[in-house]
Amino acid sequence: MPQKLSLHALNRVLASIDAPRNGRAFYALLSAFCLAGLMLASAESALAKSDTTWGVIWAGLGLVAAFLGVNTTGLLLMDQARGRPVRDVVDAFHDALRVAPKVLLCLAMLLALMALTLGALLALLWAVKLPWVGAPLFALLVPLGVVLLGVMAFSGAVIIGPLTGPSMWSGRSALATARLLLNQLRHGALEAGALMMAVLLTTGLVSAAISFVVISGGRAMAFLMVWLIGIDVPAQQLMAGLFGYGLRSLGATGAPVAATPLGMAALVGGGVVFAIALVLPTLVYLRGCCAVFLALQDAPADDADL
Repeated sequence: MPQKLSLHALNRVLASIDAPRNGRAFYALLSAFCLAGLMLASAESALAKSDTTWGVIWAGLGLVAAFLGVNTTGLLLMDQARGRPVRDVVDAFHDALRVAPKVLLCLAMLLALMALTLGALLALLWAVKLPWVGAPLFALLVPLGVVLLGVMAFSGAVIIGPLTGPSMWSGRSALATARLLLNQLRHGALEAGALMMAVLLTTGLVSAAISFVVISGGRAMAFLMVWLIGIDVPAQQLMAGLFGYGLRSLGATGAPVAATPLGMAALVGGGVVFAIALVLPTLVYLRGCCAVFLALQDAPADDADL
């Protein structure tokens, strides 16, 4: 992997703002989030009825749906990032069924390595209780532990988390991905961190722009709907729908609720806006992770296909 940042690498990251134009990726992620949301709502309903078994089942299915949806979307965005024709959504979903277990396997291997490292640190900390060597050993372990735990947190947030998926989406195996990420951590952690900061900044700016559109448009719509046209739906109910709240959540907060067809329609329509507002920054982030992965390679990963 190259060790120097370049304008070409930064341009690849900034090009992630084009991710929402990938209609197939947008459809795949929106469908997955909507399905996962319905399953989590079913889990919440089951838990409210003290049905713990079905609550856990629905929650697990919701997480699986979201995980498969992210991998399906990632495959479509990787095609876009590599300049290839974007595959069909159905084909991407079938590929995701094969890739998703490998992603979990790779994460399990890396987490196991981190757990072993943490276990060794804990064993040394336990040895601090021994006489004679306790104080000198503890003096050495304080800086060592701070650096080690900080590096583990940094690697998880900047390298392992964001780059495991793109590596698998490019066609690599779980073991090859683990080796590649460890090599990046040893020889190019700062470069990966700088590019990921650019991804996070781009995603944050997109999120801020979308939030402004949703909030300003929601308030204007509430003004037109309630005060000018006279539709009998509380403005708070419309705004709550835009932020993903339902009737149960509104009732728990004591907000005014209109359990009418128009009130339900306001929540449903607001929920659609909330889902779209959630999908767009996620697309930019996933596309940026793909761009960072490709920029950190010696050459585009065109030699390993699914």
